[in-house]
Amino acid sequence: MRYLSTKGEHATDLVGAVMQGLAPSLDPASLAADTIPDIATELLAPFFSGCALADALAPICSDALNFPIPLRRLEGRDGAIAVLELFHGPTAAFKDVGARFLAAVMQRALPLLDPADARPLTILVATSGDTGGAVAAAFHERPGFQVGVLFPKGQVSPRQRHQLTCWGGNIRAFEVDGSFDQCQAMVKGAFADPEMRQRHRLGAANSINIGRLLPQLVYHAAASLWHWRERGEPANFIVPTGNLGNAMACVWARAIGMPIGRIILATNANRTIPEFLATGDWQPRPSVQTLASAMDVGNPSNMERLRHLFPDFADLRHAVEAYPVEDAEIRQQIGQDYARYGDIWCPHTATGLRAYEQLPAASRRDESWIVAATAHPAKFDNIVEEIIGARVPVPPALAELLKLPTYAEAVDAELGALRSAMVDW
Repeated sequence: MRYLSTKGEHATDLVGAVMQGLAPSLDPASLAADTIPDIATELLAPFFSGCALADALAPICSDALNFPIPLRRLEGRDGAIAVLELFHGPTAAFKDVGARFLAAVMQRALPLLDPADARPLTILVATSGDTGGAVAAAFHERPGFQVGVLFPKGQVSPRQRHQLTCWGGNIRAFEVDGSFDQCQAMVKGAFADPEMRQRHRLGAANSINIGRLLPQLVYHAAASLWHWRERGEPANFIVPTGNLGNAMACVWARAIGMPIGRIILATNANRTIPEFLATGDWQPRPSVQTLASAMDVGNPSNMERLRHLFPDFADLRHAVEAYPVEDAEIRQQIGQDYARYGDIWCPHTATGLRAYEQLPAASRRDESWIVAATAHPAKFDNIVEEIIGARVPVPPALAELLKLPTYAEAVDAELGALRSAMVDW
């Protein structure tokens, strides 16, 4: 399979697409696998066709996707609703799926690059909260790699910040005096900067990298398969989203033939996406800070992919819907679901549940819905515990990370500051 950049650049195979930085049509009835690693191996085989890593796909999936991703039905509610729990990985967020898969692919692909270039591959990643920790965990102590994590000062939760800054070794954390969008612009600027490209062998790990999106496609596909096999009908999906990577993966899963109906994007008070779908006017703007900090994105990178897939605006509006959720609604959803059902949500997952609550009663009653639960609430204890008036249990993997010391390098929100900070790499 060849991959074509939306920028109009040359086509490449999977290794080229991943290392630089759609799709078969499948019949769900033909898929025999049931576990996430096996579904991933079967589902992604066409994407790896003709690639030097085709024979390594099964071990890549086994290595990367070695934690549970359960689909849990929510009892006592109107209609058929389930949450896809994506937070059981090493950093307790859905970003672990894509980051671990990407690292496993890159580790095997590194020897296929220019053998005369002995420099480590320098991975730069901008994060609004969860991506950076997941990428750091996935690449920590992997030989041949070094990672620079850029995160906005004061705009991530304390436990998110701890996960971004506790690694050391081949991981460096840059605390940027600016927004996530500025962090993202600095990473993009680094790739376009001749001096930095000459000095460093650069690679990307944000959701612009297809190696992140392909494994995310898998869990949406798996959830739709499990539901379809049990109930004989497609499920509708609600995906909390900021940079549109997780949502794009769900759209791709449907595009290759998985039994997925409607796709609703739940955003926070950053309304770039819902306003675009309402008006057709694409107006990126600076992000605003919310309780769902990992979704604080004012200029989502993956909108380019979504618009490339649906160049006609009418088709795009038919393909996805968007429901914005304000901070007050996030608080209300967390509080009421704990009081009524004992469920504890992170602020991001709460946006998905609030979007479900906004659906017409007939849709909730007559249709099946799956909400992507994107992070463990213990990552946002400073928010959630105050709302529910109780302690949030900390998963063991997160508890171990919280014991580690932390260190971050302060940088201004401009490319020159990053260039200077990286001069000793």
